[in-house]
Amino acid sequence: MDFRAILMGLAFAFIWSSAFTSARIIVADASPLASLSCRFFLSGLIGVAIARAIGQSWSLTAAQWRAVVIFGLCQNAIYLGLNFVAMQTIEASFASIIASTMPLIVAFALWTIYKERLSNLGVFGLILGFAGVFVIMQARLTAGVDPMGVILCVVGAIALSVATLMMRGASSGGNLLMIVGLQMFVGSFTLAIASAATETLRVTLTPHLIAAFAYTTLFPGLLATWIWFTLVQRIGAVKAATFHFLNPFFGVAVAAVLLGEQLSLQDVIGVGIIMLGILAVQSAKAQKSP
Repeated sequence: MDFRAILMGLAFAFIWSSAFTSARIIVADASPLASLSCRFFLSGLIGVAIARAIGQSWSLTAAQWRAVVIFGLCQNAIYLGLNFVAMQTIEASFASIIASTMPLIVAFALWTIYKERLSNLGVFGLILGFAGVFVIMQARLTAGVDPMGVILCVVGAIALSVATLMMRGASSGGNLLMIVGLQMFVGSFTLAIASAATETLRVTLTPHLIAAFAYTTLFPGLLATWIWFTLVQRIGAVKAATFHFLNPFFGVAVAAVLLGEQLSLQDVIGVGIIMLGILAVQSAKAQKSP
């Protein structure tokens, strides 16, 4: 892993984690599903326009078209849609912690469902990571966190894991920015239908809303996704996924700085345990990867 890949991984982890804070700001002043649909539509327009400007083609491989649909539905519509709804009642830091368990869920599914071998280090990492989640869950539920918000975030993390499991081959064949832009449209149209069916449109234009919406459209929405695909193409999915161990830390740090969210000692301990668990799981996968 070269220095450029390390910088890309750090940038991806930070931007991905910061999206929870910007989402929390957005849902305070706007309908969650409608605002997310608009964000994806704008990100898609920008992504496809830039892709065409630099010569990328609409002609994608079968694996890439599959990635466009699956990623658009599972990550954009289900995972982010449920998280936006949930963050009307739960804190951004807590949502980011739940979402950061995706590598653990993927590793557990590969081990139990797909029967892939997992070393003792990997098993230890799974146990450690889920133990950290339990520590935080126990503290938050005792403090009166909204159970429905927690359920929505957990379902969202599972949807993101499904997308990750089915994304093999998507980063090969070129046209990465085109893939990024097209899958934004899939999420946008799906969320537009869900918004029309389930929520009453509300928008209160404030400087915070405008800034958060612009940031989440350009950075988590477009730049982070492009960085992820490019990083996977550069160093492989196993090594790229190692950077997910930083997500719990970045997620709670950004929320604490920008939103003033408070963390208990139990939260800090749980975050540290989850980070170690994710790192152990990814290290185990990297050791067996050719």
